[in-house]
Amino acid sequence: MNDLKGLDIKILDEIIVSGLNNVYTAASLLIGDEENILYRDFFGTKDGIEKLTENDIFDLASVTKVVATATAVMKLIDSGQLHLKDKIGNYLNVSGQKGEITIFELLTHTSLMPSYSTLWKEYKNKELFEKLIEIQPQKGPNKCYEYSCLNFITLMKIVEVVTQVNFKDYIEKVFIDLGMKNTCYNPIDKERAVATSIRDGKRLKGDPDDELAYYLGGVSGNAGLFSNVDDLRIFIFNLLEGKIVSNKTLELFTTTIIKKGENTTHIAWMAPPVAGCQYSLDSSGFGHNGFTGTSIWIRKDGMFSIFLTNAVFYDRYLKKPELNVIRNKINNIVFA
Repeated sequence: MNDLKGLDIKILDEIIVSGLNNVYTAASLLIGDEENILYRDFFGTKDGIEKLTENDIFDLASVTKVVATATAVMKLIDSGQLHLKDKIGNYLNVSGQKGEITIFELLTHTSLMPSYSTLWKEYKNKELFEKLIEIQPQKGPNKCYEYSCLNFITLMKIVEVVTQVNFKDYIEKVFIDLGMKNTCYNPIDKERAVATSIRDGKRLKGDPDDELAYYLGGVSGNAGLFSNVDDLRIFIFNLLEGKIVSNKTLELFTTTIIKKGENTTHIAWMAPPVAGCQYSLDSSGFGHNGFTGTSIWIRKDGMFSIFLTNAVFYDRYLKKPELNVIRNKINNIVFA
C-alpha cells in the first residue's frame, strides 16, 4: 500500500483516540514511505493537562537499542573497527565466560545474559555501570534466545572503548549530522518531554522510565533516548538511503533471520511476528518496540510506521495487552 484513503485515515484516528485517557495520555503517529509522509498527527496531552504538540519528545525506551546502540555498532562494523565474530574479551577486561561472548550474540540476544538486573537498587551511576558489565551469562541451552537489556549496555561500553568517545557524545553527533535536532539523552528542556510513570513519588518527565537507564544517569545502551516522530522519520529515511551505514551493512542486520525455538529475530532489530506487529508484516520487515509504548516498523519497500505513546503513564504493566491491540490495528492498515 502506497496510499492511505480517507476512510483509512478516519479509522486510524479512531484507533488512536480509543486509547486516549485509558492506555496513554499522548500519542503521535507518522506513516510514510521513502518519498512521502502519508499520515502525521498528534493526540492528547503530554501530562494529562498540557496539549501534545509536534515539538514534544517521547521516552523511546527500548527503541533506543536500534536507533542509538545498534546504529553505533553498525557504523563501527561498516568502518571495519568492529566485527560480529569479535569476542567481548577483545575489548573489555571481563572474567569467566562473559569474555567469550561475541558481538553477534549480544546483538541477537543469544548470549545467555540475564534479561535485566536489579542492581540499580544498590548502586548508581559509574559504579552501577561497572557492576552491570561484570555480570556473567547464565547456564543454559547453548545459544538459546533471551531478550536482554544487559546485552546492549555491554555494547554501549564496547562502542566507547573502540571510539574512545563518550557514548552520548558519539551517537548524538550522528543525530546532529543527520538533522535530528530533537533526539538526545537527558534533554535539557524537560518541559518538552511527555510524562511517563511515577518514581519516588514524582512524575517522570525528561528522565528515563527504565530503571537501569535512570540510575545510570540517563544514558544507557538499552534505553534512555528521547525523540519525536519527525526526527525518527529522518532517521529511517537516511537509514534506507544508505546515508547512516552502507546498504550492505543494513542488509546484513535486517535480512539475517535468527531462529531460536519459537523466537525469530534479525541482528539487533526485531523480526515479525512480535507483539504489536503480529499479522501485517512477515519476517522480512524489521523494527522495534519500546516499553513506554513506542514502536517503529519498516517494510523492505520503504513503507514505515512510527507510533509513540506514554503507555506507562497510568500503569507500567496492566495496559500492555490493550496497547498491542492498538499497535496491531494500526500496522494492519499501514502494511496491508
